[in-house]
Formats: sequence, C-alpha cells, structure tokens
Amino acid sequence: MKKSLANLTLIVGFFFLSGFHDLTDDRSVLNLEETVSVNDINRAIREKAGQKGGPRTYYFGFDLRTGPSEDARQYLPFLDFLSRATGLGFKLRFTSKTSSIIDDLGTGRVDFAAIGAVSFIKANIQYGAHILARGVNQQGKAEYRSMIVVSPDSTIKKLDDLKGKSFAFGSVSSTQGHLIPRITLNKNGIELNDLAQYGYTGSHRDCATSVIRGAFNACGMQDTMAVSLEAEGVLRILHVSPYYPSSGIAANKNVPVVVIERVRQALVDFDPLGRDKENLYDWQKTEMPNGFHIARSIDYAELQSWLNTFGLAPEQNNLETETPSQ
Repeated sequence: MKKSLANLTLIVGFFFLSGFHDLTDDRSVLNLEETVSVNDINRAIREKAGQKGGPRTYYFGFDLRTGPSEDARQYLPFLDFLSRATGLGFKLRFTSKTSSIIDDLGTGRVDFAAIGAVSFIKANIQYGAHILARGVNQQGKAEYRSMIVVSPDSTIKKLDDLKGKSFAFGSVSSTQGHLIPRITLNKNGIELNDLAQYGYTGSHRDCATSVIRGAFNACGMQDTMAVSLEAEGVLRILHVSPYYPSSGIAANKNVPVVVIERVRQALVDFDPLGRDKENLYDWQKTEMPNGFHIARSIDYAELQSWLNTFGLAPEQNNLETETPSQ
C-alpha cells in the first residue's frame, strides 16, 4: 500500500458528483471466451492504443464518498486486483477542484470510474459513457438505499416533522445524498420550500457531520454509513428509502470494446469476501461490498425520470451513446 501511494504523483482534489441514455440494445455484454482469443484481445489493445509494446495504462477515477485520502486507500488495492485479473495497467487519478468525475470520464481524463447512479446518468447523456457493472450490497443485490438521519435526541420523529426544519444534502449530483432524499421528501409531500433551510455539504461524511454538530436538523446519506453511525450512537435513522440501482463502474465511450469486456469480466469475477479479500482496505464500507453484477444503462431509467422531474438532468449532447461494438 505504501508503495502504491508513493507512486501517486497526482493532484488530490474534491469531486462534484454529477454521471445515460436509454440503451435498450446493450451490445457490449459479450462473452469474450466465445468471441475473441486472448491474443486477439492483446493485439487489439495495442493497436487501439497505438503501441507496439505492451498495453497502455488506463486511468481510474471515482466519486467522492468519504474523502480523497480514505477513498484512495480503498481503491488502490482494488486497482491492483484489476491489473492482476486483466493484465492491464491501472493508475488512480483524482478529480481536481475545477472539474467533475463526469467531465473527467467523458473527456477521457479517466478511462474508468467508480461512479454513482446520477453521475453515470449525466455522463451518459453528455458524453455517451457506458456502464459495465453495478455494486452488490450485503444482501446480494445490485441496489442501495438512502437514509435520512437526525441527532439521537432530536424532536423530529417522522418525515412530516421535517417541515420548517433545516436539511443537508451531500453533493447536488449524489444519488444517495441528494436525488433519493429528494424523491423521499417529494413522495411525502415535502418540497424544498417547505424546509427552513437546505444546503449541500459535498460528501456523505460531511453531511453526517453537519447534523452531529448541529448545523442542520437532518440529512440524507448513504445507507451503510448511516447504519454505522447509528450503531456508534451519534445519529438516529429517521427514514429508510426503497432500494434503487446502485453505483457501479463506468467507462469512457472511446475505451476499446475488448478492454471494456475484459474489465467487465474481471468485475463480475471479483470476490471481495473470499478469494480476493486479501489486501483490500475497508471494502465492506464501499457501495459494492459483495462485488459486482453486470449492468446496463436502462437499469437507471427510473432515476433519470426523477432527474427530469426535478429539472436536474443535463441537456443531451450530440454524441454517440450506443455501446461500442467490435
């Protein structure tokens, strides 16, 4: 780990979560064993990368969850796994303060990204990004929830009590920290103008901290972190949302399909509870604690509809959005 961290000569920055089109024809879900040989893959990778030697290095970005340092400690061992499983080179690349993971993925500054549902939707609409796999929760499903939390001694006992109170969200482009809480409030007859105040803290950790310190009366945040903080006695879970499609791994639209499929297969084979557990760091605290299932962009159709309802969906760019084929 120390060696991996020492090799990072990258600028640590913060992310502004942002990440689709209705791709009903997801042609990239292939079985490599049945379509091309390993030699074919390696040759195609070299040709696509314009190299005569080994394959190029692929850069991996991520949505901010807790903080740049802690998130990096989780993803670096995971990238070591991807390198071993695919034979490709991966490096972690942080998103700068002046960019977003959506733009980094869309413009090719990163080739792959661990990305939330909303960020992927936006990256797909704007740049034609492709989803490879979705994270599997502790119940074995590629879904996650959002939870609304308050302080343990709060007088807020039900959702309707939030009217006239202050509410914190994570990032404006966070699925669990913004979109799902907005859906929850909307379904319970609460609009933003019913709140005394609302704001965006940038991450799930900061959102929770804002309630713990009394800056806000409530916040919407990641389910696994909320459960952990309630167990510590510093927060109380007020409401648990239904399940929605979870975060996953996405690729820039220009990544060669043979590379996409090799990485997708590695993700599906990833066994963080067994064979691949060694050297992982706090992987159980991520949004994919049990590995990955194959994903398609159509999985996020309901969430995209809610983005449209709230006026949060970006305008469509005139870019190719179908999954690349060989």
